[in-house]
Amino acid sequence: MLDKLTDSLSYALRNLRGKGRLTQSNMETALEEVRRALLSADVHYEVVKDFIKAVSDLCLGQQVLKEVSPGQQVTKIIHDQLIKLLGEGETQLVAKRPLKVMMVGLQGAGKTTSSAKLAKHLRKQGYQPHLVACDVYRPAAIDQLETLASSENLGFSGDRNSKDVPLIGKRGLEQALSQQSDLIIFDTAGRLQINEVLIDEIKDLKTKVQPDEIILVADSALGQEAVNVAKTFHQAVGLTGIMMTKLDGDARGGAAVSMKALTGVPIKFIGTGEKMDDFAPFHPDRMASRILGMGDVVSLVEKAQDTLDAKEAERIAKKVKKAELDFEDMLSQFQQVKKMGSMGSLMKMIPGMSGVNIGDKEEQEMKYSEAIILSMTRYERKNPRILNSSRRSRIASGSGTSLKKVNQLLKQHQQMKKMMKGMKGKKNKKMMRQMEAMGGGMPDLDNIDFSQLGSSLGSDKLPNQSGFPGLK
Repeated sequence: MLDKLTDSLSYALRNLRGKGRLTQSNMETALEEVRRALLSADVHYEVVKDFIKAVSDLCLGQQVLKEVSPGQQVTKIIHDQLIKLLGEGETQLVAKRPLKVMMVGLQGAGKTTSSAKLAKHLRKQGYQPHLVACDVYRPAAIDQLETLASSENLGFSGDRNSKDVPLIGKRGLEQALSQQSDLIIFDTAGRLQINEVLIDEIKDLKTKVQPDEIILVADSALGQEAVNVAKTFHQAVGLTGIMMTKLDGDARGGAAVSMKALTGVPIKFIGTGEKMDDFAPFHPDRMASRILGMGDVVSLVEKAQDTLDAKEAERIAKKVKKAELDFEDMLSQFQQVKKMGSMGSLMKMIPGMSGVNIGDKEEQEMKYSEAIILSMTRYERKNPRILNSSRRSRIASGSGTSLKKVNQLLKQHQQMKKMMKGMKGKKNKKMMRQMEAMGGGMPDLDNIDFSQLGSSLGSDKLPNQSGFPGLK
């Protein structure tokens, strides 16, 4: 969602490269580009005006250190101001058990799915979730929540014969507490637009169940209108947090940047896709880094720790060290990487790699490679040297690809083995120790210089052969 804003800000800061001092002259052009970038991303004009003034006041006349370019110094200032804009400080839910959460918002924002996602996320923290269906208007809303609760093994209660939402909420709360649940989430009804009936209903529900958190589920595609929606709900029921949804879409991102500044309500969670795991707590500092193309290593590591098998990583690291990686191992790696999300989204989390374009074409090539490996017998995967011309033809036919793609994959495998053999030298011992450390979770990030990754592995230096985008 924020790709255009990232590109625009990066372009604006290029104007300051090579300057020895920040002056009014060389700042005006850059800040004008920053202003345009923010406005084109649907950031509210009042927020943009205050943001540019704050950045200008901090930048103007500052002496640039010898080791730091003006562009880097301004990037640091903009980064710090973005954190303030997005909402520095505490963004976690209140630490309380039982915890009662009421989800509100307009129709189509994704409240029902977000309710189940939040329940699943908090269950990892030891909560016993229970979902209460309070949307009695939208067709199949109760069925949808019940299905999600069943698929994720969550508690559920609802009443298909009543329209009394406050009473349904109260009974659902009583049922949840009787089942020893300590997290009760109320999924309320939405409307196509804010109206008095909707507001009065959630006011009555709030009175009945006394929620600890009232979360507004806001569609990021609404742009500046999302800010007006947040203001209305906040005045009516007193919001404690916001959950931005559909951040994986093509929305401009202005709502996320403007929301906290104009409402005073912190963004606490973000939804990044339709799957149940496409959900995460909101961290202003990490979002600011991603907007400026600086990556988000911490989120990447957390995602890896949640999805990757540590024992499998240790086994693979040992095989890489011995240059014995076969197609069976690669298939395992493909399947683990897919759990983490698209290659494009993962690449954007690596510092300096936001400009590397990994799109649908590369994802499709990865699928071809997986299909080719799956068309091999287990013996062939472990012994690639036996793949003669007849076996290759059979594999191409079975995978629905071509003999050319099969040959390309085999060639890439040979190149990877050659590269792994070259990693046995003394200068690579530190790298291998880091890989072996993955058996205990993840490598020691304190000793890895991510800041140079973008320059050393720019898009022009990445191998462009099909089959293993990002894996090489």
